[in-house]
Amino acid sequence: MLSFLIVMVLAPRVIRFLIRRRIGDSPQFNHRYLEQITRHKSRTPTMGGILIVIAILISSLVFSDFIGTMYVRMSLVAMVWLGTLGGVDDWLKLRHSAGKTSRDGLKSWEKLLFQVGLAVLLALYTYAYGSQSHVRIRGEITNPAHNFYLPFTAEPILMSQLAYTIITVLTMVGASNAVNLTDGMDGLAAGCVMIVSMVLLILAQLVGVSSYANLFNLPLVYRSEEMTVICSAMLGACVGFLWYNAHPAQVFMGDTGSLTLGGLMAYVAVVTRQEMLLLIAGGVFVIEAMSVILQVGYFKLTRPAAGAPGRRLFRCAPLHYHFHLGGWPENKVVVRFWMLCLMFAALALATLKLR
Repeated sequence: MLSFLIVMVLAPRVIRFLIRRRIGDSPQFNHRYLEQITRHKSRTPTMGGILIVIAILISSLVFSDFIGTMYVRMSLVAMVWLGTLGGVDDWLKLRHSAGKTSRDGLKSWEKLLFQVGLAVLLALYTYAYGSQSHVRIRGEITNPAHNFYLPFTAEPILMSQLAYTIITVLTMVGASNAVNLTDGMDGLAAGCVMIVSMVLLILAQLVGVSSYANLFNLPLVYRSEEMTVICSAMLGACVGFLWYNAHPAQVFMGDTGSLTLGGLMAYVAVVTRQEMLLLIAGGVFVIEAMSVILQVGYFKLTRPAAGAPGRRLFRCAPLHYHFHLGGWPENKVVVRFWMLCLMFAALALATLKLR
């Protein structure tokens, strides 16, 4: 509720400020018709993700035990790190409107470098912190930080610190960029993050309380219940932001919000040892990211040696643009993707019973 109210109170002022400073982005795609039908969005202010970052930060500091819980402190580090990275990228892009720089913003390898660096840092600290907690589950001494867990079985897979670090990097970088790719239509990313945040909130509570963890054959991760505060703050911030981001959007979150939300969701999954369950709950984000990978790969594979353009699997990628160009109105695409996200969330929670 606090996170929601912070966004609701600050949003009108922030939106007016962004409009005065003309901080808006002109959509540019490698598709002329898509640029025409999205031209009306060029005046909509961007960088609204700063509202999400502020709301999550304040709510987490007020309600969480950030002094006594390393997981919360690392979550706040991740949020500030990714929020700053996204903000710099947005700012460089938006300066293009004033003719001061190119529209590319940060180069892909630069963003990837900072994302990987953060993921490695979090992996090292989280693994070391989690290694101090050995628990007895079903008569056996185990350590959740040393194990990898699959959704449909309760038996853990032992892994090394190197494997833990690699999985953390893949999860955080993948989720952060997947949410970024999904953020292309009014309310699409905010609505989907809202749904996945609820799933993660439930997971954080289940793995943090011994009776719940034993009931569902989940790993018991001490102090992970504090991550419910982070998830709740994300949920409230997304609900508040959706109020202004719903079609027709008054503000866009930009990389400032999308990179932050994706990274936070991934870190909650890492702490709760449910990276694979995030893959299911965030199925919409996975589909969106895969559509881009397949489109680019197929385009390059089918490109003639003479330099002529290759063929495309989709009308345009990410996938939501494919359906938009196929005749679906934007709000219909968004609502149907929300429905799909709800189905993935239900499937993710159903796997808990299947364990």
